[in-house]
Amino acid sequence: MGDRDGVPTSLGEGLRGRVAESPDAPAVTDDDETVSRSEFEDRTNRLARAFAARGVGEGSMVAIAVPNGVRHLECSVAAWKLGAVPLPVSHKLPAGELEAIVALADAALVVGEDPGDGRPWLRADHDASAESPDPLPPVIGPSWKAPTSGGSTGRPKIIVAGQAPTMEAVLARTPTLRIDRDGVFLVTAPLYHNAPFMFSLMALLQGHHIVIMKRFDAAETLDLVGRHGVTWLYVVPTMMGRLLRLPDDVRAAADLSSVRTVLHVGAPCPEHVKRGFLVWFGPERVIELYAGSESQATAMIDGVDWLAHPGSVGQVTRGFMKVCGEDGVELPPGEVGEIWMRTDGDAATYRYIGAEARSRDGWESLGDMGRFDADGYLYLADRRSDMILVGGANVYPAEIEAALSEHPAVLGSAVIGLPDEDLGNVVHAIVQLLVPLVDVEDDLRAHLATRLARTKLPRTFEQTGEQLRDDTGKIRRSALRTARVAPTGGVAPR
Repeated sequence: MGDRDGVPTSLGEGLRGRVAESPDAPAVTDDDETVSRSEFEDRTNRLARAFAARGVGEGSMVAIAVPNGVRHLECSVAAWKLGAVPLPVSHKLPAGELEAIVALADAALVVGEDPGDGRPWLRADHDASAESPDPLPPVIGPSWKAPTSGGSTGRPKIIVAGQAPTMEAVLARTPTLRIDRDGVFLVTAPLYHNAPFMFSLMALLQGHHIVIMKRFDAAETLDLVGRHGVTWLYVVPTMMGRLLRLPDDVRAAADLSSVRTVLHVGAPCPEHVKRGFLVWFGPERVIELYAGSESQATAMIDGVDWLAHPGSVGQVTRGFMKVCGEDGVELPPGEVGEIWMRTDGDAATYRYIGAEARSRDGWESLGDMGRFDADGYLYLADRRSDMILVGGANVYPAEIEAALSEHPAVLGSAVIGLPDEDLGNVVHAIVQLLVPLVDVEDDLRAHLATRLARTKLPRTFEQTGEQLRDDTGKIRRSALRTARVAPTGGVAPR
């Protein structure tokens, strides 16, 4: 759908156009219901009016703390129809963490959870049926999404997308991502993560039938692909490993003939997992994306190209990337350094709330390390920061260490990631205690459970009498991790 005589099309208008094309086609399916395009249009108009009655208007932030389901996507579309910006957050966040993000955003409304600060909020199952289903006037707000991140400092930050909420801007990248018209998109991951949130909404705008899983299950994924004729499948390496570990007869019985694209992102993919997927789905159907939520630049690779360049995340397809040493000088092919990015235009792809970009001479870094080969293929190495990737989710040690420091018995702590076959990494906390604890793990885990989301909780704890910081106050996490990881990649006994 192009603009009309140079006038951009709002996302609300774009979706109404999809309704006109095929009003009875399924729009969204979850575990409980299937909603047609016309029903989805009416429901989001009603919900938008319920939002407006509680103070949401053009430029407002709407925090969506809702489990995976039809209502999650309805909230984003209802926000767009008012010119507001959807802000997806986990519905499992502890109260203090939710309150901090909502306050940072100054959200006009929170859907799903009471933020506890007197701010307007609605229950996830709010009944808006008394509102009018009539179309709202077209409006184009300042941004189409604002995902959150813990940030390398452990403090929350919001990444407000630079793209305007128009069909032309949001769908510009769909050809590269192979999100074509009128397919079937399977949501396998939490919609509060940027990638599944972004891709599912782009697919919805392209007329896809969006099928939403409440939580990932490998066997159910295969069943849903066959049952709904899924054409576009989003996975992260942890999911890929779990799918590959299904019994041979289950995998053999799965009907995957409808799948045209499998896209994986979110974490480095172990080579044996990647090769397993290429054999299973066929290399021409598998693509890998490397980019941040900030979207300054992107690298991509398909399975055919990956077999010729194993381990690579591809060539730069949008924007610019370079690898530099500590002095900021660009490194030659083959040398590992920090990856710096910049856009290929003047328009900013994002802005932070609650953080400052790591920038140098117009280039920005997300803290990743890597190298280019002589043909311009990028290979990722360790991260510059100490962020831990757990099943594709970012976990920041500083946030956990700050929460541990609130315990009266903890003198100091260092949080690191240890390798795990299923999740890629698991969180391990090394603690220095001021006074002994009878049940250290139970006590500390209970303490952290009131302050952190479950994905951030350490799987294991270790007591130490060693100082965990050097004379400058820095934690040498890489050395701590190396000392605990065996040369084979397993965890060394302690």
